[in-house]
Amino acid sequence: MEVSSPFPPMKRNKRSLSPPATTIVDLNVDSLAQCATNLSLQDLSNVAMNCKYFRMVAYSDFIWRRLYWERWLQQPPSSSSQKPEVREAYLSMRKDSQQFKFSDPNVVDIRTANSNRFDHILLDKNAIVFSQGSWIRVISIDRPLFPLNETYLCRNETQKEGSVLVTSSLDHSIRLWWKGACRRCFRGSIGPISALSDKLLGDGTGKVLASGGKDGNVSLWSLSSCGRRGQHALKATSYGREKPIRLMSVAGHNTSHLVTVSRDSKVSVWDTNARSSCCVGMTSTLGAPIDMKCHEHLVYVAAGSSITAIDLRKKEKVAIAAVDAKICSFQAMPSKSLFCIGSHGRAMLYDIRMNCGTQKSEPIAELEAGHKGPVNYLHMDPYKIVTGSPKDQHVKIWEADTDARTNSLTCGPEGVTNRRSELGALAVNGVE
Repeated sequence: MEVSSPFPPMKRNKRSLSPPATTIVDLNVDSLAQCATNLSLQDLSNVAMNCKYFRMVAYSDFIWRRLYWERWLQQPPSSSSQKPEVREAYLSMRKDSQQFKFSDPNVVDIRTANSNRFDHILLDKNAIVFSQGSWIRVISIDRPLFPLNETYLCRNETQKEGSVLVTSSLDHSIRLWWKGACRRCFRGSIGPISALSDKLLGDGTGKVLASGGKDGNVSLWSLSSCGRRGQHALKATSYGREKPIRLMSVAGHNTSHLVTVSRDSKVSVWDTNARSSCCVGMTSTLGAPIDMKCHEHLVYVAAGSSITAIDLRKKEKVAIAAVDAKICSFQAMPSKSLFCIGSHGRAMLYDIRMNCGTQKSEPIAELEAGHKGPVNYLHMDPYKIVTGSPKDQHVKIWEADTDARTNSLTCGPEGVTNRRSELGALAVNGVE
């Protein structure tokens, strides 16, 4: 006999039968650290900023011990402390290497058969690219010798696979080199080429390279043109002043704007998006131009004995910092409001905020390098300042934050002071 229950049937909760959800934080630190071993330093930094648990994972000794070994092929120094210190050891070693704090850094000494001085030098991963007179040499595996006439060097990235070497010559041509050979040659410039832009103009596809001539003209070249000879590469030519163009740089706030400085210290701003690539603004500086740096809507031009800041939106000067020395070289870190100049035998570091508009700017630090001549070679990054002079064979390195000298490197054999042992060009690896 079937008796019905007086109670209503119970409804089963389907969610109660499903297993509890598992999240990434349910994994232990060791498991997450094993997964994070393939991350880059930037990715690890992003992980550490998520939460305290992820920061514990990102700071794990397991991760940093692997990074230490991959970077320097040695184990990190042991410590009696119970606290995880491998990360601190890695960062300290990385900072020391960025500041060139080593006793004997000489890895290889390459001697060339050409007795000419070095005109330009570049570092590209494991390759050393340099020019001597009419020759370009690339010291690397499976890379040939490239002869060119009176070459100016400039490197730009135009392919995703790697970097391209761009050279211009007094024979009115521009050549693009990669994978060990000249892949394209652009012709059509009216006069000899004296300068190349430091970056490519435009956004996305269809970027162009700008060149300046000894006749004062600006030419735009399409890097996506068809054909090995590049007959259709020349997009436009803007006819400017008669003086040769000395410097070229792409504006920081607008990649279609080009800034040029001619040998007579005239600063021009060009709108390359315009149909005729017209000059949209012009001003001038005092003295012979040395170098310039574009940052956001400003451009800093070093000329004579002053640094001039020009607003590219208003096309007018906004500040002038006068220095009590002839400027031989110039480097700037506008993001930190710092610029450094090389003068005779020394370098001087300035704070842009403290020295603008004054008749005589005071440096925040004087780096008495002890060079025998003008400091024509200068490099500055957040870690170090590097100085060199063509009159001696020594390169001096300074900490960028404390101004303390960390090292002095000799470019030639000890005790030899001939012409071949003097410094002819300088290339420095920046921040990784």
